[in-house]
Amino acid sequence: MSGTMASAPPAEFILGDPPLPSYEEAMSHPYPQDFGPPPPSYSKATQQPCPAQVYNPSVPPVTAPPVVTVQRVFVQHTFTDQPVQMQCPVCMQLVVTRLEHRSGAAAWVICAGLFIFGCAYGCCLIPFCMDDLKDVTHYCPNCNNVLGVYKRL
Repeated sequence: MSGTMASAPPAEFILGDPPLPSYEEAMSHPYPQDFGPPPPSYSKATQQPCPAQVYNPSVPPVTAPPVVTVQRVFVQHTFTDQPVQMQCPVCMQLVVTRLEHRSGAAAWVICAGLFIFGCAYGCCLIPFCMDDLKDVTHYCPNCNNVLGVYKRL
């Protein structure tokens, strides 16, 4: 080793690829240098068309069965102090709701107000006798399940 550094070979020899041809050289050959003309099996003259499919009415076409998605949609009813026609989510029957009235917050607040203003001798109990001041519970007449509640307060 003499201590001098040898010059590096050109980049095209390091990678092992031959140098690229000039534009004129590349355009003078119809095919790349490493490739010959395409094999005869690929020429258009030897290609055969695909056989046409013949419709035969005696053979039914194969079809996939339709996909059916079933969704149950329950409509949220706004309950009032009147009966409501709806489909019961438990027994799936179309029904008109049955009502029950029960004393709720409105009846107690009015009772307390009447008591404070001097109606202590029984007049303060009048709100418990009036259905218009009570909460309403809606029931299914077929299966007796609670369908909804209407609260006054």
